[in-house]
Amino acid sequence: MKGVKPLILAGIVAMSATVQANDLNKVIDKSSEINKSAAQSQTKIDKIADSMQGRLQQFKTLNKEIDGLTVYNAQLSKQLSNQMSEMEALSLSMDQVSIIERQITPLMLRMITGLEQFVALDVPFLTDEREKRLASLKTMMDRADINSSEKFRRVLEAYQVEVDYGRTIEAYTALLDVDGQEREVDFLRIGRLELIYLTRDGKKAGSWDQDSNGFVALPDSTISQINKGLRIARKQLAPDMLTLPVHAAD
Repeated sequence: MKGVKPLILAGIVAMSATVQANDLNKVIDKSSEINKSAAQSQTKIDKIADSMQGRLQQFKTLNKEIDGLTVYNAQLSKQLSNQMSEMEALSLSMDQVSIIERQITPLMLRMITGLEQFVALDVPFLTDEREKRLASLKTMMDRADINSSEKFRRVLEAYQVEVDYGRTIEAYTALLDVDGQEREVDFLRIGRLELIYLTRDGKKAGSWDQDSNGFVALPDSTISQINKGLRIARKQLAPDMLTLPVHAAD
């Protein structure tokens, strides 16, 4: 009987060890399941956190865009207000255009008449060219395909040409009645101060006398200076001093 007790005790111990091992395995299995579940939960949490971070970033981006659009819309509102003011001013100007056109046409006609009278009383240089310019202006005023602004520009341009004549020197060739005979002569125009001619053979010269309204003969001693003046006007000589008679109007 003494030998039976140790055997029973050993069996109990073995059974206890087996039970503990089974319990331990269950605990380990349960722990593994818990760890696996925790890992899955953590993965879900990480995905949710990433999603929330992305949504937060998107929210911040949208807020910036909204702020930008607010500023942009405010700027557009200012521009629209300015454009409306400009449209009102333009509308008012358009209403006044017809009034201005009615006033400017008589003005241009008076300017052309005044220019025609001035040319007729002026020193008679480039007569054909100046008369053609006046005739062109008169024809232009009757044309409907040219607007008022263009007509006014051309009238002012004609005035500017006449103004420029007074401060330039020029040489040109034309026909002139000399001693009852039409001859080709070289004209020397010095502003509006003097208009001198010299026959092509270089033997006769004359200058315009405003008082007598005609050309008067010049002495032969002036011919060399007239030739010099012609060459200067044609840019064949450098500008230099000239000694020429002047018929100043009273």
